Amino acid sequence: MKHLKVADLMTDEVVSVAPGTAFKNVAKLLAQYDVSGFPVLDDEDRVVGVVSQTDLLGHAMPGSDPAEQKSTAAGPPSAGEVMSAPAVTVHAEETAADAARLMTRRSIERLPVVDVEDRLVGIVTRRDLLRIFLRPDSEIRRRVTDDVLTDVLGVPAGDVDVHVVDGIVTLDGQVERRSQLPALLSLVERLDGVVAVASRVTARTDDMTTPADHARHAMPW
Repeated sequence: MKHLKVADLMTDEVVSVAPGTAFKNVAKLLAQYDVSGFPVLDDEDRVVGVVSQTDLLGHAMPGSDPAEQKSTAAGPPSAGEVMSAPAVTVHAEETAADAARLMTRRSIERLPVVDVEDRLVGIVTRRDLLRIFLRPDSEIRRRVTDDVLTDVLGVPAGDVDVHVVDGIVTLDGQVERRSQLPALLSLVERLDGVVAVASRVTARTDDMTTPADHARHAMPW
């Protein structure tokens, strides 16, 4: 089954800054491009950190502890002095769902996308990842019937009715074996764009009953 990858959603034209970019220039660029942060790259385009509005505001807040200030006697601080490092990054071949979980776990709005050598290849944002929940209901239904029921579980066409409304999948019908039921539910829940699943599917045969269970049921009490 094919899942949306970060590469399918990322923006590959990324504005970045160097560690030596002045504090004031970073602020101007954030306002110019209307974004909340930039990746900071070294001379080989490797991501060494991320500088955000939060980083800038945290440094500029009045009353900050002088011992925590990162500016130098030579002048205002640079991006490299106020950035968050190391950067939280993601690889293009990772799934969009994994990227979304990482963003939620780390409470961040964007992820630089890097190659195997940590060189920047794109950026993915929360807004980009929300697109996986905008998949048409007809496309979700096709993937449930073709990819899950037919290709993975081998369920004959027509045995399970699939209805999708606003990303909510309703399943009704029968499969051959009881062991197929948890797999069906799990696979459908993991499809990109699925919000919830309601299943009324039953099984014709119970292949999850052990020989000991048969023996107990057969004993005359």
